[in-house]
Amino acid sequence: MAAAKLLERSAARLAIVQALYQMDIAGTPLSDILAEFESHWIGREVEGTHYPDAEAAYFRDIVTGVLKEQRALDPRVDEALAKGWPLRRIETVLRAILRAGAYELMHRPDVPARVVVSEYVDIAAAFLDREETGMVNAVLDQLARRARGPEFPKPAAG
Repeated sequence: MAAAKLLERSAARLAIVQALYQMDIAGTPLSDILAEFESHWIGREVEGTHYPDAEAAYFRDIVTGVLKEQRALDPRVDEALAKGWPLRRIETVLRAILRAGAYELMHRPDVPARVVVSEYVDIAAAFLDREETGMVNAVLDQLARRARGPEFPKPAAG
């Protein structure tokens, strides 16, 4: 994949997390959030901050998919979280990151699992402290190994 396309995917993932966060906090409907991000954020300058171009179709697919599959995704994320910390109890940005990553791992086999985990860990590092970023890595890695086992070869017996 070309470097520009990779950057657009990374920007799309950041916008995905921001959109899911806004929908969770403000209850913004899907159609409104898609229109708002595509016309006012992605590739635009807002209050002195330039938001990079993002792959709009990818953004739309993941945001829509997370909402459509949320009832199936949440229990899988809950299983990977530490006991006593269900998804509904964790911070909103963290929840958005885990849902988006889980969706990609389970519904976008065209994207290597290690890329999905790495990208969402990077996003977590931009918003959260090291401990929470480590939790994102652990949870998504566990989900990736369950959903995409063949991408993670077993270590050779010594």
